[in-house]
Amino acid sequence: MTIPAFSKESNDYRASLIEFMDTHVYPAESVYHEQLVASGNPHFQPPILEELKAQARERGLWNLFLPYPEWGAGLSNLDYAPLAEIMGRSEIAPEVFNCNAPDTGNMEVLTLFGTDEHKERWLKPLLAGEIRSAFAMTEPAVASSDATNIEMSMRRDGDSYILNGRKWFASNAMHPNCKVLIVMGKTDPEAATHRQQSMMVVPIDAPGVTVVRNLPVFGYQDREGHAEITFEDVRVPAADVLAGEGEGFAIAQARLGPGR
Repeated sequence: MTIPAFSKESNDYRASLIEFMDTHVYPAESVYHEQLVASGNPHFQPPILEELKAQARERGLWNLFLPYPEWGAGLSNLDYAPLAEIMGRSEIAPEVFNCNAPDTGNMEVLTLFGTDEHKERWLKPLLAGEIRSAFAMTEPAVASSDATNIEMSMRRDGDSYILNGRKWFASNAMHPNCKVLIVMGKTDPEAATHRQQSMMVVPIDAPGVTVVRNLPVFGYQDREGHAEITFEDVRVPAADVLAGEGEGFAIAQARLGPGR
């Protein structure tokens, strides 16, 4: 069996990443923890992160995950893999290079399925590292690893949808810069099993959206958080449905590809 070789572009990025990690990221880890502890806020955004992000972007080590040249580095999954491995050696590195989940998956979703308005309002600030996002799919009452089990109600009302339900483990929702959610729910319970779900773009400060609490795992809390979020009569314009009603399950599968 022939093992594919990494491209020259991938190898060049790899060399630059290793140098940047050694020179800037690893030495900053202690500063990051000191600033986080001193703030007294487990979800504080340490200033050192913004400094590193600016340096990484200036060096062109930015949005390396996106395979679309007009938006990111344009690398294949194969060429990106060794870069992800390097970034994974530090808890702060993915955000430093704007390659952190769940923003990576959300940016891919907006790239593939978002309207021009979505891209202008949400994708561009995400690509610039100015805001963060969360993905609200998992629910406490059902086995959410199977997206067909999702129960959140998304009821059509004129030119809007009314959202009601409860999500949890919405990663990144406690991040102080989190401004937008991609929310999955059920628009047509009577449709074919894989056509019942839709995804919508919802600002985190929309009326009726409440970030209830952060959910720790065995007592540990991520700085970005894994939030419980309730939706009570949240009105979402029909224009904010991604790719059209009934496309939610297909979008979820498309999002899983790069995520895995």
